[in-house]
Amino acid sequence: MTTIAESTPVSGRRAPISEHPAYSRLYPAPDPSEPPVFFPEKISRTDAAHLDALEAQSVFIIREAFHHFKNICMPWSMGKDSNVLIWLSKKAFAGHIPYPLLHIDTTYEFPEMLDYRDWAVSHHDLNLIVKINEDARAGRGDYATRGPIGFDTADPVTVTHELKTVALQQVMAEHKWDALITGIRRDEDPTRAKERYFSPRTKDFEWDYKDQPPEFWNQFTTSCAAGEHVRVQALLDWSERDIWLYIQREGIPIPKMYFARTGRDGKRYRFRSLGDWPISNPVESEADTIDKIIDELATTKVSERAGRAQDHHERNAMQKLRAKGFM
Repeated sequence: MTTIAESTPVSGRRAPISEHPAYSRLYPAPDPSEPPVFFPEKISRTDAAHLDALEAQSVFIIREAFHHFKNICMPWSMGKDSNVLIWLSKKAFAGHIPYPLLHIDTTYEFPEMLDYRDWAVSHHDLNLIVKINEDARAGRGDYATRGPIGFDTADPVTVTHELKTVALQQVMAEHKWDALITGIRRDEDPTRAKERYFSPRTKDFEWDYKDQPPEFWNQFTTSCAAGEHVRVQALLDWSERDIWLYIQREGIPIPKMYFARTGRDGKRYRFRSLGDWPISNPVESEADTIDKIIDELATTKVSERAGRAQDHHERNAMQKLRAKGFM
């Protein structure tokens, strides 16, 4: 296990979870005595037979990427999709993940997600690289004139670009990865539905969603010029419901914030998508088990990323972010 570039909040030491402003709104802080991880009971459902085909396809894509690219990394958000990617990667390579994982830390993570990260690194024996755009947060270097970048000084799209996309550009310039294995899915967002399994990016991280390579008969884009890279989308055909069915079938350990808790107003809330706490909002829900989450997804009319403010800040915000290199 290797951990590079430790993540520390700009303000210094981490305050007790119960005092953190992330829990001052609808979703309450966890009991401090609870572990940061949930271990599902393994259950195979009759409506999950298609998971074998999805799993086989994802393992094939991951192995294809590892075969063709010399320097691979897997971004890891600590959420449900990227934890499924950890599981699939271990299946693909006999329990060992032969590439590093990357966490882009904006310094706005929920505290219990950082606790989960520490637990998972140890549990899975991960080679984890943590990257923060320190200059942007401190307002130095290229940001000296503009000042610190944060949700108190800039809009969500600007913060997301500077603290996630630019941070990714910085760490890729250092490590020179030629492929990234990502956990995006077509059903998450209309822009992501335009993706390919092997999706090239220019040296400027730009994505031309109007001109993408065909992928007939599993013929993928498996090379790129110097400075360019390819995004390998191993979960592209999975749905949100598939992810939960698979987590349940395999017993994949996940963070607890996906399950309903009782808020200050007496209502129950959970997160369907986890991001920076100032711009991530929970949905009202009674789903406090995986079975309830799966049943809820069969009837809900609320989109998975409805609580992610950067997606809705302006028209086509997600498409603009992804065109500039956002995951």
